Amino acid sequence: MSDLTDLYQAVILDHNKRPRNRGKPPTANRVATGDNPSCGDNCTVYLHLDAADRVDAIGFEGSGCAISQASTSLMTTQVKGKTAAEAEALFNDFKHIVTSGQPPEELSDLAAFAGVHAFPARIKCATLGWHAALEAFKQPPSA
Repeated sequence: MSDLTDLYQAVILDHNKRPRNRGKPPTANRVATGDNPSCGDNCTVYLHLDAADRVDAIGFEGSGCAISQASTSLMTTQVKGKTAAEAEALFNDFKHIVTSGQPPEELSDLAAFAGVHAFPARIKCATLGWHAALEAFKQPPSA
């Protein structure tokens, strides 16, 4: 295994063992849930959008495989501070990585998921939290 592959595996294992932003932020005003019935993965993503429609708080709850949980954890770190359009652009980059296996020119933690392309059924696992986050942006604010 190459050093880069080892690093990528370490990123995924770290996010799975120590997920970032697990739980519902107390200020959350948007929520959406995603389910993958083919494998049982599920997640709920919570967002708080500030007055400029940027994510100033994000969290998630759910269960599933290491890929889905690590990807959702990483997504929360990447989406914080972003608008819906910026989050969607990030998702498009991530989706390209997991479907093509080609990491971005500028290496980032998102590249850790490039190996998912070799397992097409796992692409749904890797993108589950991202889809839920994008759906949460579309929800009306809750009280």
